[in-house]
Amino acid sequence: MNKKFSAILICAGAAGLGLALSQKLYTPVAITASVKPKLAVTTLIDTPRKLPAFRLQSANGALTNENLKGSWTLVFIGFTTCPDICPTTLTELSQAQTIWASSKLPNKPKLLFISVDPERDSPNALAEYAAFFNKDTITATAAEPTLSELMSALGLVYMKVPQGDSYTMDHSAILVLLNPNAEFAGIIRPPFNPKAIAQDLITLSKPSEWKFQLLLNTFCHIVFYHA
Repeated sequence: MNKKFSAILICAGAAGLGLALSQKLYTPVAITASVKPKLAVTTLIDTPRKLPAFRLQSANGALTNENLKGSWTLVFIGFTTCPDICPTTLTELSQAQTIWASSKLPNKPKLLFISVDPERDSPNALAEYAAFFNKDTITATAAEPTLSELMSALGLVYMKVPQGDSYTMDHSAILVLLNPNAEFAGIIRPPFNPKAIAQDLITLSKPSEWKFQLLLNTFCHIVFYHA
């Protein structure tokens, strides 16, 4: 048996063992510039950014950085009287939520919808609004300056715009991605593809598989070409 054939057998055996192990291990790992999964629509930054400590208000009480640790979280901002972007996006994201909810991941991704209109959106009203699209959506808001400080850290903007005797809100339409350490990790730009978003979040939520594959590819390359 020649060395290259032996190398192929070693890699094949390692691949089978690694796949079996990776299906058992879902512990989140740090993503660095040198180790990134292949994603369809998500753009990851090279070095995740720690967010300032925040305390938002939800229908269930305070929502802080700690509440978002342990799983990947998509953040979308808007308001309950939004005429088009918010309901359209929440409908699309609900499809993604349905897909990852049916996965066997122990730490399923989350969606956090933050209202940038705390004057009109009480925590309870916000929760009721989001539940119309998907009951699993986490909702929260905050008064100033807490809200603006968090939005700045997330790279998101919003602005009150007069409209007759009332007003509306202009706001960013991108999605921000937080890693399991509740750090800024990336973005997803519109237009949104629910299936691609769901698959990206599922991939990120079980990194042991893609990280092992990257290491295996490197190992096999070294073994094969030096056999």
